[in-house]
Amino acid sequence: MSSVHVTTWSLEQTSPADLLAAAAPEGDVRIVRAEVPSPEFSRFLYASVGGDIRWTDRLGWTHARWLEHLDRPGVETWVAYDRGTPAGYVELEAQDEGAVEIVYFGLLPAFRGRRIGGHLLAYGTARAWDLAERLPGRTPTKRVWLHTCSKDGAFAMANYQRRGFALFDTKVELEPDTPAPGPWPGAYPV
Repeated sequence: MSSVHVTTWSLEQTSPADLLAAAAPEGDVRIVRAEVPSPEFSRFLYASVGGDIRWTDRLGWTHARWLEHLDRPGVETWVAYDRGTPAGYVELEAQDEGAVEIVYFGLLPAFRGRRIGGHLLAYGTARAWDLAERLPGRTPTKRVWLHTCSKDGAFAMANYQRRGFALFDTKVELEPDTPAPGPWPGAYPV
């Protein structure tokens, strides 16, 4: 199998004042928290958003592993819907010392380029900043962070920076060049 150099950028906000708003997209776009842990739904979002950009880490997870992950306090999934259809999501994970990671964020391919991404990222980041309000005993959020890489969408880094995230680390690693799996075989044109 061939290999490819992948650059990973880590970005952060250290104050709620760092968050820069995005214009709301046109139409009936709503963002709702998926409050009931659902491995089926979360796997659908993961595979559908990441299928063309080589998200593969969780594809082998069992139903039990998904449920174990989703059912932990401080893990939240916020879903954007366009006229009732899932358009994308942001997954948050509370960590030690008041940190919250945006673990996954993205849109299904059909919804990209319609200003939903900036709106969803700003909303999800705001939910990271106020996560302690929904998690009794949680230390207030002091830092929201994420990583993106050269395999992600072409506009990912610019979107994060427009929302007020600042770069704090860059790494380049050699990884296996895996094909984009898609949510199912043949989902994307060759």
